[in-house]
Amino acid sequence: MLGMGIIGWIIIGGLAGWIGSKIMGTDAQQGILVNIVVGIVGGLLGGFLLKLLGVDVEGGGLIFSFLTCLGGAVILLFVVKAVTGRRVHH
Repeated sequence: MLGMGIIGWIIIGGLAGWIGSKIMGTDAQQGILVNIVVGIVGGLLGGFLLKLLGVDVEGGGLIFSFLTCLGGAVILLFVVKAVTGRRVHH
């Protein structure tokens, strides 16, 4: 994903962050900027975790990059929800 440039990071990151927030039920609390940040940080987190597992993340292509960002975003949102203890109000 490094070869994509900043616009590619924003587009892929925003889309992955938005879908990740839908999956994790946090979309109502997040705006577009938070979704972009979550997607980009999720991409870095996902790429890091895949490298630890021995996966070649350099030449994965657009779909692989998106799925990496999406997976990382879901993991990131899960951890944030677990740490902050967000609960449904009764």
